[in-house]
Amino acid sequence: MDVTIRGRNVEVSDGLRATAEEKVTRLSRHLDGWEHAEIHFSEEKNPRISAKEVCEVTVWGHGHVIRAKAASSDAFASVDRVIDKLEHQMEKLKSRIQSRSHPRRPVDSGHQNRLPTGDEAADSDESPSNESKIVKTKRFDIKPMTPEEAALHMDLLGHDFYFFTNADTGTAAVVYRRNDGDVGLIDAN
Repeated sequence: MDVTIRGRNVEVSDGLRATAEEKVTRLSRHLDGWEHAEIHFSEEKNPRISAKEVCEVTVWGHGHVIRAKAASSDAFASVDRVIDKLEHQMEKLKSRIQSRSHPRRPVDSGHQNRLPTGDEAADSDESPSNESKIVKTKRFDIKPMTPEEAALHMDLLGHDFYFFTNADTGTAAVVYRRNDGDVGLIDAN
């Protein structure tokens, strides 16, 4: 696995770098085939926040993107917490993949569902003249999938919504987290 480590306004020591790289690389024991991981360290500047050391890890592979973020008073503890979160998400993904390939599972309606290969994020410096401004732009491949698969990706990324192409209808769709904790679906006409 290719691992990139960056510190945002914080110095990453050699010991922290080695520990983080080793623990993230070890994640592949849960599910082989993870291609790339990015580890970002940052520090909260608010003096009232005791959990100042933040670690965010994004892992790409198998056509999936998994992201987790954790904070604590020590950078090494933040790494441990984020690894725990990633292990949980990978086990969830692994069981989902295994249940999908189970021989007694009913055959889908003939659609081959492919999952997104990841997203390429690029910050944008352009802003419209009104009060709202776009501060970040993300571009990613949209592949057909079922709403259930889209909801799984939304959970794995830790987002409140997920944009995808509905394999059942062939149109653009969004799944989103409702206030009651359930998932909603918006499908284009």
